[in-house]
Amino acid sequence: MSTCQDSLPMKTAQQMAMDGDEPTSKYIINNYTTYTKFSPIETSPPLGSVPIIDIDGFVSSSKQDDQQINELTKLRSALTTWGCFQAVNHGLSASYLDSIRHAIKQFFKLPMEEKRKYLRETGSVEGYGNDITYSENQVQDWCDRLFLRILPEDQRKLKFWPENPSNFRETIDDYTKKIKLISVVIFEAMAKSLDLEDDCFSKHFTEQRDVLQGRHYKIRGVEGLQVLNDGSWYMVPVIHDALFVNLGDQMQIMSNGIFKSPVHRVVTNRDKARVSVAMFTEPEADKEIGLVDDLVNEKRPRVYKTVKDFAAFNHECFRKVLLLLMLCYDDTSMDPHRWKVDLSIDVKVKA
Repeated sequence: MSTCQDSLPMKTAQQMAMDGDEPTSKYIINNYTTYTKFSPIETSPPLGSVPIIDIDGFVSSSKQDDQQINELTKLRSALTTWGCFQAVNHGLSASYLDSIRHAIKQFFKLPMEEKRKYLRETGSVEGYGNDITYSENQVQDWCDRLFLRILPEDQRKLKFWPENPSNFRETIDDYTKKIKLISVVIFEAMAKSLDLEDDCFSKHFTEQRDVLQGRHYKIRGVEGLQVLNDGSWYMVPVIHDALFVNLGDQMQIMSNGIFKSPVHRVVTNRDKARVSVAMFTEPEADKEIGLVDDLVNEKRPRVYKTVKDFAAFNHECFRKVLLLLMLCYDDTSMDPHRWKVDLSIDVKVKA
């Protein structure tokens, strides 16, 4: 295994595609690439029956009526099997979601010299560019991304926040506030689905730490997001006005393994552009995250330790696992599906 110092590319993936350049080897996964030793690359898996959850069913009544009970049952089933769902009737109009997509798309359409004003710094994820490089053998994602810390507000690094398009900052700020409210509704619904106190999950996120990541891919079609379920990959269907909600490792820990944190990925090529907008919700760094005591009993003993500053812990685990993959590429006895790289709630708007 060989490590290397993080560096910024001379050309981003988007610029290479626009210039007609062939992807270099660092973007290509093939039969000789480390990752294929752990999971087959299926570019056209079947569409998955990802559950659809009506968010309005959780807020339409102050008491649990038949509609709410039905949606809570569906939610629990979705999170114990898939670990993700498509949220509909969430209160955000189609035109509003289009405005979010438009702001992100407009940024990626800017001339390269304009986008380079917001390039991330070496060793840091925040800003515009590529993913951090940990190894010279690392396969890079065939996409450009803009990564921003959006909450708490006093931790925003505005030098990475685009001023063009002119409404970008205002648009993302408003979207953040709306998604935060929806997140609370979902956290409380997850608790209710397990017959727990409403705030047993949401209280860990009273001072949310959120990051936003916009990604520009070159991809065969609008669909591209895949989720691993029961050992098989499935394509996530596109529902234009839905929010795709994906649980991360923290919710699997807090639920004592009842809820699942699914492995997911995006498969790309150079034929057509795709833009995704993802928000990752984290608890405060100084809060300890552990499972809910009411979910521990003789039949289901404690399976996870308490974790503090999970975002930093998770990032370090990701870095180590990535390097381990480079080291152990010929060890087919390892189980890749136990490596999960996500945070608490991942809300994606697909275009």
